[in-house]
Amino acid sequence: MTELVGLADVQAARELLAGVTRTTPLEPSRPLSAVLGGPAWLKCENVQRAGSYKVRGAYVRISRLSREERSRGVVAASAGNHAQGVALAAGLVGAHATVFMPVNAPLPKVAATKGYGAQVELVGNTVDESLVAAQTFAERTGAVLIHPFDHRDVIAGQGTVALEILEQCPDVKTIITGVGGGGLISGIAVAAKALRPDIRVIGVQASGAAAYPPSLVAGEPVRLPAFSTIADGIAVGRPGDLTFTHVRKLVDEVVTVSEEDISRALLMLLERGKQVVEPAGAVGVAALLAGAVQVEAPVVAVLSGGNIDPLLMLRVIEHGLAAAGRYLRFTVRCSDRPGQLASLLGEIAEHRANVVDVVHQRAHPHLHLGEVEVALSVETRGVEHSDTLISALRASGYQVVFAGEA
Repeated sequence: MTELVGLADVQAARELLAGVTRTTPLEPSRPLSAVLGGPAWLKCENVQRAGSYKVRGAYVRISRLSREERSRGVVAASAGNHAQGVALAAGLVGAHATVFMPVNAPLPKVAATKGYGAQVELVGNTVDESLVAAQTFAERTGAVLIHPFDHRDVIAGQGTVALEILEQCPDVKTIITGVGGGGLISGIAVAAKALRPDIRVIGVQASGAAAYPPSLVAGEPVRLPAFSTIADGIAVGRPGDLTFTHVRKLVDEVVTVSEEDISRALLMLLERGKQVVEPAGAVGVAALLAGAVQVEAPVVAVLSGGNIDPLLMLRVIEHGLAAAGRYLRFTVRCSDRPGQLASLLGEIAEHRANVVDVVHQRAHPHLHLGEVEVALSVETRGVEHSDTLISALRASGYQVVFAGEA
């Protein structure tokens, strides 16, 4: 049987990290507290060095390498956060780092990894494929592979997050965090269950990349045939052998959230919490907002990373507004006569909705002679306001059609 990481391992990791990592803040969240009916807090690992908790495990692992091992360099595979953590940690101990990243890795994460001094190789479409390339590189060159999650030192380092949470919120009843390969939640569960066995530890995966639920049912790690999610930081196709053992024995529940849930959570964190968080870092909040899990307060949700591509942020904000009923895209078919467009826009203005953009076209095969189609993007104040606007337009005789409708 695989021996679990213990509390002493996590405490030893914390001593190694003294002066290297930040003790990240624990911030109250009024919107979450209102939803849950009790205190809710955000553990802000999005403001950790290198932008995520990953530097904790990476530094513990690399700092324990012998001088001879460091001289051979280290190699890692990552979509971005582990890459930056390894690059930073390797630089701190004087080891050369080579990092394999998927070809579609966010450019800011690639640039940041290079900025910390690592050599970056773009290989494969997923972290799993990049990891195969990293393992091959390690065998060929002798570089030490720093696994993103499936190593005792990495798990122990990530577990220091829980030690801080228990000091900052001694009465915490539930800790909820995102799960990819399982390193973070394994470490958190080790420390939390050792010090407070009554604490519930809950993991959250994106529904499009959820390898843990079927693996837990099967009783062993199961590889997904395919996976896709905006939460690239937790897009892992198979749990680690070591992390799976920890999750199965120590974690109380693993739930999933949709892309829409994640988008709404990111929007709330940005608007109400003033927190810049990447999709993978927001899945715990997404689960709480969506009611995907029943929890007992006080609750701490770990914001595991803040390294979001600005272009993705733009798309996510728009998607989040749409999911919250505050951003509409639709077309209106009406007669092609002078003043018709002005009349349409005037009615939208009367209902105090804001037109973001408008496209007016006459030449389209599905339009009848004398008919025009107007494509609109409109900001509203929420679902009720959106419903009122659409009902009013249809009552006025406009044919309103949404994307996906014939």
